[in-house]
Amino acid sequence: MNNSMVTRRGAIGFALTASVLIAACGGPASSDSSSDSGTLTAVIGYGNNQSWDPTQTASAFSMAAFTNVYEPLVAGDPITREPEAGLAAVPDDVSGRTITFKLRDGAKWSDGQPVTADDVVFTYDRILDPQENVQLRAFFSGWLDKVVAKDDSTVEFQLKQPFQYALDRVETAMIVPKHVFDGKWDDAAGGKTLGSGPYKITEQAALDHTTFVKNDQYNGDHPAQYDKMVWRSIVDAAPRVAAISGARPQAQIADNIPPANIDQLKKAGRQVEAVQGQNNVFLMFNTRKKPFDDKRVRQALHYAIDKEKIVQVALKGQGVGATSYLNPELEAYQKASTDFSYDPDKAKQLLQAAGVSNLSITLGSTNTSLVADTINVIKEGWDAIGVKTTLNPQDTKALFSKLDGGEDYQVVAASGNPQQFGNDPDLIERFYYSPQSLWSATYAKFTGPDADLLYNQMDKAAYAPTAADAKTENKRVLDQIADQAVLYPVVFTKLVTAWVPDRLTGIQAQGYPGINVLRAQKK
Repeated sequence: MNNSMVTRRGAIGFALTASVLIAACGGPASSDSSSDSGTLTAVIGYGNNQSWDPTQTASAFSMAAFTNVYEPLVAGDPITREPEAGLAAVPDDVSGRTITFKLRDGAKWSDGQPVTADDVVFTYDRILDPQENVQLRAFFSGWLDKVVAKDDSTVEFQLKQPFQYALDRVETAMIVPKHVFDGKWDDAAGGKTLGSGPYKITEQAALDHTTFVKNDQYNGDHPAQYDKMVWRSIVDAAPRVAAISGARPQAQIADNIPPANIDQLKKAGRQVEAVQGQNNVFLMFNTRKKPFDDKRVRQALHYAIDKEKIVQVALKGQGVGATSYLNPELEAYQKASTDFSYDPDKAKQLLQAAGVSNLSITLGSTNTSLVADTINVIKEGWDAIGVKTTLNPQDTKALFSKLDGGEDYQVVAASGNPQQFGNDPDLIERFYYSPQSLWSATYAKFTGPDADLLYNQMDKAAYAPTAADAKTENKRVLDQIADQAVLYPVVFTKLVTAWVPDRLTGIQAQGYPGINVLRAQKK
């Protein structure tokens, strides 16, 4: 999710602070990638001004950057998420009530200090702390009791119960140095980074660029391929496309390319790939505000949306309408019993059954190009069934700062992609839905018996004894999420990455925001 907030509670975070080295707003000294083979210039279509706390953030820019700066105990292939060595070797046995991780020999932080088991315990203590209630806590608190240091280079996970997705979750937790961030988590949120990965960040310029240089202390499996990387933050689509265009492109790779520009970039000699993933535009309702406390109203507004028109007009064919909370490319996908196929007559009937007439809605939204194109079609559908709709697009950070402040909104449209954390269905569901969630519990105010039923069903699916049982139980989860329609996708969009093929090879386009260049090779 590319968003931001001013509290410490959840997925969003502080803007960059004065403690971070800020460059002049004119950008990095040189942005012509064609002149320096030792520098990779990338364009990222998301802001770099949100939280940089690895335990808190869901910022697309920050999370993509973290793969270069920090390491989890066990890393994952960027596409399949199959586990591989990170700061520790992949354990032989993860089926029991304890899991042991042995740290890599000679691993050091970029300041030269050794990575120790105490750093791992420090990181997980924060993740599991109910008072901190960080973003990652929802992924661990149900199954992980505590992490203990057995010696300087060995940690033991003590589980509440065996968990089928244990290694998938370990991939989400970037280990941070205790000697840098103990008592100083505000520094992390504000932009300070110091990790054990192949790069270190030397410069942060809010909404302009982030600069990386090779970390000479790194001794892992994916050493830096470049002496320097400059990632430019360009949220607006036109200048982002321009930066990867032309005979002498300013950048070698760019993500979040609008579908309308695919053919243009291909004709210019760029390699362009569109990948389907969990990236979606969703609607989120304030369930404490009438009439949105009635699920029939929430369902009606989904039935009134012509999703195929959104796919063709807004997404230029690069996506699909949602028929489940999960995207159809995921292995765990199952169609929900309520699939919200376009049916304006049913929408009217549901509103009538709920006793709702002359409804007026202000639809708040983020201002990314994807959401902006989508909400116009949503408005058409709602207007057509007699719901007077006013659009209110805003800067992402501004919108979520208002929600953090308790704004009494009606409906919000935004884009998100829990798949940036991983592929397992329970993780993707808990990103938005859990008793501790900033999203379902705080923003949508979804609490009470219906919420409790859903969370209990999610536990049944997560801790099912067999894969077949897990699939059966998760179908019930997907049906309940669709039936409640509290926070639910409208469309799933392909994410488009473009790069200069005579400068880069080995790029894997991904179905979640950002880029991964650790396996890329320069030409």
